Amino acid sequence: MADIAQRGLSERKTGIRFPWTAFLLTTLAASLWVHASEHFRYMLFVRPMLMESLSMVPGVAPMHLPVFLSWGAWNTMLSAMTVLTYWFYAQVFGHSIRSAIIAGTLSWLSSFVFFWHAFVNLGLARLADIFVEPPMSWVELVVASLIAYHCFSRNIFGAR
Repeated sequence: MADIAQRGLSERKTGIRFPWTAFLLTTLAASLWVHASEHFRYMLFVRPMLMESLSMVPGVAPMHLPVFLSWGAWNTMLSAMTVLTYWFYAQVFGHSIRSAIIAGTLSWLSSFVFFWHAFVNLGLARLADIFVEPPMSWVELVVASLIAYHCFSRNIFGAR
C-alpha cells in the first residue's frame, strides 16, 4: 500500500502516467465536434422523429435551457468516454488510424447502439430510424476518436 502512495494514483506499475492535461484538452477539442454533430443530428433528424413517433406524449422533445444543459453534460461525458477509450486502446495497440476507428466503434457500440436498440425494442422509435440515426452517430464518435488520435499521436498537448 505504501508503494501505491509513493508512486501516486496516476502511475501504473509500468511507469506510464495518465496524461491528465492532455486528456482534458483533447476531450475539449473532441467535445467541440461532438456538440456540433449532436445538435445537427438532433435538430434535423432526432427531434422530428421523436415528435412523430412519440406524438401522444405531451411536450415531447422540448426546446428549453434545462434540456440543452442536460444534453451538454451528455455530450461532454460522451466525448470524455471516447477520448479515454482511444487512449486505453492506443496504450495496448499503438497510436494509429486503425486504433482510432476501433476505439470510436467501441465507444459507439457501448453508447448509441445500446440506446437505440433499447429505444426500438421499447417501441419508442421505428425500425427505419435505426438505419438513419446509428450510422450518423458512428461517424460522430469515430471522428471524435480520430481527433484524440491526432492530439495524442502528435503530442499536441504535451503527453502521449
